[in-house]
Amino acid sequence: MTNNKPEKASITLKEPTAEDGASVFDLISACPPLDTNSMYCNLLQSSHFSQTSVAAEMDGTLVGFISGYVLPKQPDTLFIWQVAVGEKARGQGLASRMLRHILERDICKPVKYIETTITPDNRASWALFESLANKLNTQLNHSVMFDRQQHFAGQHETEMLVKVGPFEL
Repeated sequence: MTNNKPEKASITLKEPTAEDGASVFDLISACPPLDTNSMYCNLLQSSHFSQTSVAAEMDGTLVGFISGYVLPKQPDTLFIWQVAVGEKARGQGLASRMLRHILERDICKPVKYIETTITPDNRASWALFESLANKLNTQLNHSVMFDRQQHFAGQHETEMLVKVGPFEL
């Protein structure tokens, strides 16, 4: 039986640049149920937040992207805004590799926690962050951050605040 999935080694992880912004927009658009942002937002993520974001390329094509930033009032906390893995790169542990790649950067040395938001029905994201907590030998806690009715006027699912940590790398 032939395996048509590419090898992990063929995917390169890097700090994104502004030139990646349009590709990030296209990737996220191709990854429902992810919320799309404006292309301008993706340009800012790829430039202003490049040190805490990661782009994954395979044969010159963007196949994965994580946007994140260190919380201004909590320098020990990395907030992961969005995780996108294109169809060609799924099933290889790429999201986990990208998270670790960000955490291993010098800018993340003070980081002891990761926060993100996940809708209750997003099984893939729950599995990713539960796996990360296990690999970091720490706990995962969650609570409501943005309520469907109170914050989204009934137009979006509730977003749960997920907190992984504390941990040391």
